[in-house]
Amino acid sequence: MMELCVCCLLLQLLALSPMIAIASDADAEQDFCVADLASTTVVNGLVCKSPAAVTANDFVFHGLATPGNIKNAAGSAVTPAFAAQFPGLNTLGISMARLDFAHGGLVPPHTHPRATEILFVVKGSLLVGFVSTNNQLFAATVNAGDVFVFPRGLLHFELNVGKTRATAIAALNSQNPGVQAQAAALFGSGISDFVLEKAFGLNEKEVKHIKKKFGD
Repeated sequence: MMELCVCCLLLQLLALSPMIAIASDADAEQDFCVADLASTTVVNGLVCKSPAAVTANDFVFHGLATPGNIKNAAGSAVTPAFAAQFPGLNTLGISMARLDFAHGGLVPPHTHPRATEILFVVKGSLLVGFVSTNNQLFAATVNAGDVFVFPRGLLHFELNVGKTRATAIAALNSQNPGVQAQAAALFGSGISDFVLEKAFGLNEKEVKHIKKKFGD
């Protein structure tokens, strides 16, 4: 009898596994839930504002029409259209971003813990890639009109290898995909010098030098 119960439990888990595998943001339970960005209530996501207060303007975002400021050390700019910037996306499980690159500009290695990203190159040539969990690099040069996908949660980057400025548009399957830049997370978050020395084979002086670049 015990073996039969265990078998039944395993069958139930197997039946649920496809749903678990494809789960991302929770499905919406209403037509829309425009984010109330003025609310101070803390929930898993953003609070909905009253449907009576919703207008067509809540479903329009103009921020991607303007190039980002690429006059910085990385030579790149990312303009997000996530729920925090575009309230109409709240609970819809999708978002976008605009990426602008100076010649040689880089979006440094980073992850999106809650989303897969698909990148469409509008202008220029980009070297893009991600690293799998067994530390294998998958990289390619993509040009205007090409599309590249970064699996959810994996470390990835984009580098302008063309002779001109470059622009790309990213779509992500979460209204709040999250962004964690690896270098800043490691050297700008307060992790102890000793941990970083051991992890990267650096000495104390080298660690402190790198940390200064990230304000730690």
